[in-house]
Order: sequence, then structure tokens, then C-alpha cells
Amino acid sequence: MWCGIISIFPEMFSGFLEHGIVHQAQKKELLHCEFWNPRSFAGNKHSTVDDRPYGGGPGMVMQARPLRLAIHAAKQQAPVGTKVVYLAPDGKQLNTELVRDLATWPGIIFVSGRYEGIDQRIIERDIDEVISIGDYVLTGGELPVMVVLDAVTRFIPGALGDEASNKEDAFTEENDGFLDCPHYTRPPELDGQTVPAVLLSGDHAAIHRWRRKQKIGRTWKLRPDLLQDNKMSQDDLQLLKEFQIESGL
Repeated sequence: MWCGIISIFPEMFSGFLEHGIVHQAQKKELLHCEFWNPRSFAGNKHSTVDDRPYGGGPGMVMQARPLRLAIHAAKQQAPVGTKVVYLAPDGKQLNTELVRDLATWPGIIFVSGRYEGIDQRIIERDIDEVISIGDYVLTGGELPVMVVLDAVTRFIPGALGDEASNKEDAFTEENDGFLDCPHYTRPPELDGQTVPAVLLSGDHAAIHRWRRKQKIGRTWKLRPDLLQDNKMSQDDLQLLKEFQIESGL
């Protein structure tokens, strides 16, 4: 996947791109990232890219012309089919389904906003998708871009060491939309806390059933909203009942 990032603080991405799955994907040539700084297109000696909003009010707004020129410059390097994504609190909520879709695109140009946001004319003419990572406001779009890029990279074929990993993650279709189950590793006892005996039993059928029960139970306990549209089987309902009894809930 090709990725263009438009930001006035491209240096913020250096650590992110040099570690973890995103770094490995670049080494495998599965992901390629390039940067464009709107300041390079400001056309003034101070490289100013913000201005006061028309109509008054607090804060500043990113100017339209430098941002549009940066987007157009990125598009010239982008593969055919690349779309432009702007990160903003009023966008489409990021979820696994959207991440899967983004991962199928040949390229993405991410626009990182700052200040009070970007000129609305850019959103209307130059942006293909507005995405939000949550109902809260951050200082800029750089962190949201990193969140989306990290999530998308996990779905690029070959990026993960084990392709089954993301299929067992929370919220995935393969996981039936449930939260993930608890995970344990060595040592078997830690300060008096022991690993559930079933996980040490070697009984794979029992382990699978326990994990399924935990996924359903934890979803019911922590995110009951996820069960509203989830059509659970009779076996799943029985597992939920067992979880509730065993948990004393």
C-alpha cells in the first residue's frame, strides 16, 4: 500500500514509522509512506499556513491554498485509485469494517488538520472520506493518522507474522463481533495468581469452549451494546449463562 501524509509536523511520525508492525511492513515493501508539508506551499516568507476564521471567533483555521497544493502534489505521486482521507471528530467512526475497507485501497493520502480545522472548501472538493477515531478533540490530526495507519497495516496481507492474528482480534467478523478472551503466558503462577487450569490441560476442545465463553461473557459485561445486534446461538446463550453464574453476576 502507498501512503501519503500531509502534515505541518512530519517529524512526529519518525518514531512511529521506525517501530513495530508498520516498520516491518515498510521493510517488506508492503507499505510505502511519503510526506508533504503545507508550509512548503505557503508562498510567504514565514511559511504561514493558518489564518483567522471569517466571521470571527476563537482559534485559527488552516488556509485552503497551501493545503490544496499539498494534496495535489501528493496525488501526482499516488497510484491510480488513491483516496484522500481527512481525520476529524465529525467524521465516520473508525471500526474494523472501515479499516478492512481502507486496507483494500491502492493508496491513501492522509490530511492532518490543526488549529480549529481546515477550510470547508477543501473538505467539499478535495476530501473523499472524513474519519473520526472517537468523540473527542485532539490538538491535531497526526495522532489519529497514526492510529488509522497502524490499524490498516494489520490488514495488509503479509504484514503480520501470523495472518490468523487479526482474525482473532476483538470486533472482527471471524470473532463474531465479540471482545477477545483473556490471554496468559509463563509463569503459570504470579504472586499467588494462577493461570486458569483449563489452559494448561491440553484439552483443545475444552480450551476452545472456555475461550468462547470468555469472549461472550466479557462482551456482555464490558460492552453490552455490541450484543444488541448479535444473533447468538443457543450454545452461545448457554455459555453466557454459565459465565454469569461462574462470575456471580
